[in-house]
Amino acid sequence: MAPIHIDEKAGSDATGQGSPDQPYETLAFALFTHQASSPQYLIRKDPTGTYEEPTQSALKKAKKGADGLEKKRKKAEEAAAKEAQADREEKERREKLLADSKKIVLKEDETLPKATRAKLAHLKSLRSKRIRVFGWIHRLRPQKDIIFLVLRDGTGYLQAVLSGHVSQTYQALTLTRESSVELVGTLQAVPEGKDAPNGHELIVDFWQVVGAAPGAEDAFTNRLNEKSDPSIQADLRHLVLRGETASSVLRLRAALLSAFRDTFATHSVLEVTPPCLVQTQVEGGATLFKLDYYGQPAFLTQSSQLYLETCLPSLGDVFCVQESFRAENSHTRRHLSEYTHLEAELAFINFDDLMSHIEAIICETVDRLLKDETASSLIKQLNPDFQAPARPFLRLSYVDAIKWLNDHGIKHEAEDADGNVIKDEREQVKMVEHAIGDDIAEAAERQMTDIIGTPVFLYGFPVELKAFYMKKMPSDGKGGPVYTESCDLLMPNVGEIVGGSMRIPDMEELLAAYKREGIDDAPYYWFTDQRKYGTCEHGGYGLGVERFLAWLANRYTVRECSLYPRWPGRATP
Repeated sequence: MAPIHIDEKAGSDATGQGSPDQPYETLAFALFTHQASSPQYLIRKDPTGTYEEPTQSALKKAKKGADGLEKKRKKAEEAAAKEAQADREEKERREKLLADSKKIVLKEDETLPKATRAKLAHLKSLRSKRIRVFGWIHRLRPQKDIIFLVLRDGTGYLQAVLSGHVSQTYQALTLTRESSVELVGTLQAVPEGKDAPNGHELIVDFWQVVGAAPGAEDAFTNRLNEKSDPSIQADLRHLVLRGETASSVLRLRAALLSAFRDTFATHSVLEVTPPCLVQTQVEGGATLFKLDYYGQPAFLTQSSQLYLETCLPSLGDVFCVQESFRAENSHTRRHLSEYTHLEAELAFINFDDLMSHIEAIICETVDRLLKDETASSLIKQLNPDFQAPARPFLRLSYVDAIKWLNDHGIKHEAEDADGNVIKDEREQVKMVEHAIGDDIAEAAERQMTDIIGTPVFLYGFPVELKAFYMKKMPSDGKGGPVYTESCDLLMPNVGEIVGGSMRIPDMEELLAAYKREGIDDAPYYWFTDQRKYGTCEHGGYGLGVERFLAWLANRYTVRECSLYPRWPGRATP
């Protein structure tokens, strides 16, 4: 038999095999492991020494250690046996309990007062009365002879208590989270010092499972939890929506859109519904999603602006809440391939009127939300530190913003004539100061906004950086850069949430803009006609609902603010 090797410094009792290249660490462990075969033992102090037979005193000391390990082994075996026995007894008890539970049949007591069916959000007036509710098991806490659960129905949450024979049925003993159930019982205010959603709980006297959810490996919490990888959360978005945070964001989104509509109504701005299938571009052809439309080329809309402009002569000031689509291969936390676009167009205004209107719509909408009990509680839950923005908003010209960025040492990546990022000999990206004519990058723009810490209207961008339809500012007569009557509203922690401008009112100037951008004006005849048949000074803007909600609810990414977000590579579920 080969000798057993021990290296007191480099060996390991956990992974060693007793061989020269995988020795044990201690002689005691070697004796304990090989006591039945009585092999030869060789030991050394460290890898620089030589293996030698242990002394008698070392063997005697190691034998005591081996005996201790043997006692631990026997104790562990006994504990394992007891645990196994307890498991068997518990399994038998559970099986008997389940078998007995099948004999218990719940029936609704017809002698009790008739239960009033209600949604969970409307229960306060029904306290002390018998009610009937439906929903999903949001939380579940079984105890001896009693089950506490929290029900969810989309309108709110309700704590319920199952006790006595109500908690002893087979369905009760096998109940799982996310099962849908019907509960009937008496609604009671919780005792002083106790806590429950909305301050009441349901004492159940009859209930039944409507749709059981699986347990074991396919249980809800095994498929999805707070530590799940983002890609898994994206694949299981339909389950993520059941969580308190995700559902609260979507409830706040609904309240936000309702508040926007109410605010527009007070300003006599009418809602219209433009098409999503279009054959003209608004923000540049590179970001269009193209499709075949009965043999003709068509696109998913980038913006409803052009259609809104056509409504001004007949409907006056108008707005829409419509999906827009941008084929940008961008994976930033504020970009989506499909987003909800709140857009408005206003007639007979100037540039100052436009910015004042945007500010008013935003501030009044926020005020409405904060005055609404439900909406304000959602904001407090999601963004406890939220404060309504102070008016007036800071207005910062593009030229002044360039100076501000340079004064604060905020640089941007240098690019060559083809738009490629320039790197030095060490492959480090070259950073340069901003100059007039630069398109201020998202990172620099957001950094500036976060430092300023308040909403900022950034206005007056060079004509080369903006869309063909934007009105130019009056020239300085010195041959300098030409700027547009355009603005972006920037919010701390998010960046741009609104983009707007005055529109070119003159037909000849618009035709020249088409030509400058290389756009065929023929398909835009209906848009050009707005300048032909009674033109006027007008302007409008687009607000990204998901970005606004990310600011309002303090969400890290706009992906949390969409029901089923779409970004490059993601179109499921």
